[in-house]
Amino acid sequence: MRIVLAANPEADQPWVTDAAADLVRQTGATVTVVAVDELETEHLAPMPRSVYTERAERAAEAATRRLADAGIEATQAVLPGRPVDQIIRYAEEQSADLIVVGSSARPLVAQRLLGSVPLSLIEKAGRPVLVVTHPGAGK
Repeated sequence: MRIVLAANPEADQPWVTDAAADLVRQTGATVTVVAVDELETEHLAPMPRSVYTERAERAAEAATRRLADAGIEATQAVLPGRPVDQIIRYAEEQSADLIVVGSSARPLVAQRLLGSVPLSLIEKAGRPVLVVTHPGAGK
């Protein structure tokens, strides 16, 4: 089994990495962490691409390090562009059996206006997507 763990550059979500680690331990799966810089075109951006890339790199490294601390070896990739498109493409390239992603960090109004990466992945991925919510959500 192959798992692609989508790391969110906008929010630290260690519980998502922990859920992926649990799945790896239970199934013997391999895991690859992917983070996307979320910048479609640099010329319209308020900051240079390097700022977005560094944020994505930090997210991928944090998830990979947390997996390593749990005794799980993982590879990582940082990609440019739109998160949904790039995560789906990467999962296809990796022949992933599952995409693991955290629930949206955006407030509900922003999700309605700007969209939600987890919901878009569920709609478009063509493979199972596990959306992991914060352990304290809904309490």
